Amino acid sequence: MNSKNNQRVYAMSVASVYRLYIEKVERKGRTKEELDEVIRWLTGHSQESLDRELANKTTFEVFFAHARLNPDRSLITGSVCGVRLEEIEEPLMKEIRYLDKLVDELAKGRPMAKILRQQRAA
Repeated sequence: MNSKNNQRVYAMSVASVYRLYIEKVERKGRTKEELDEVIRWLTGHSQESLDRELANKTTFEVFFAHARLNPDRSLITGSVCGVRLEEIEEPLMKEIRYLDKLVDELAKGRPMAKILRQQRAA
């Protein structure tokens, strides 16, 4: 993706894409609550701060700036839209693609423990 496209994505409100995320996961039998859990895991937002960001139509850029990103997000691997996550160099785009990947995994019926990267041995 080029820089101009990136800037367009960064300026989009999370709320505008959130509706699409809900539709995607609900079509596959998952719930808004599960989606919110995945978003909270990635971003460190509480349900209240997530709801506030959505109500305020916060941009992706500001949304991730307000986040306390989960250090385990580096365990998220694979491809989104034909691009390997490990090859994305732009930091904010990488965070957005991590979110996309988690939503994809949720929609595909992956167990929540695996989506939240909890399969590591203690």
